[in-house]
Amino acid sequence: MYKHTQFGWFIWGLLAWIASFVGVAWVLTGSNVAIVGFLSLLLIMALLFGTLTVQVDDEKISWWFGPGVFKKSLRFEEIKSVKPVINSWSHGIGVRITHDGWVYGVNGFRAVEFTLQDDTQVRIGTNQQRKLTDLMEEKVTIQEK
Repeated sequence: MYKHTQFGWFIWGLLAWIASFVGVAWVLTGSNVAIVGFLSLLLIMALLFGTLTVQVDDEKISWWFGPGVFKKSLRFEEIKSVKPVINSWSHGIGVRITHDGWVYGVNGFRAVEFTLQDDTQVRIGTNQQRKLTDLMEEKVTIQEK
């Protein structure tokens, strides 16, 4: 069993930067419902999308943001191939559909790309690219036999 959670430094940093401007507004104008509400929204966004967890068990790979947002999974028999890739800036962070298929990531450019039996592609960002790639290649190869 493999389970790894990647912390989204970029997401947390960006939201903290935005919160600093809201903090200045709080100091200049005083507390009000709009400022408190916006700061609360930033905190909720950070908690929901600030981490990406990838888990591999005996049957499937699963991944989700924060406490379980956008939870997805793929059974090994659905996967045709696995390879390490480097995402470009256009792939972004969070959940996106791009010219390469679905992309899930919170930080950095390294990802593992899964090509499914129907040729759909899914990229999952990770800071343990080699470890996840090796594990998934082994699991997918076992399923082919």
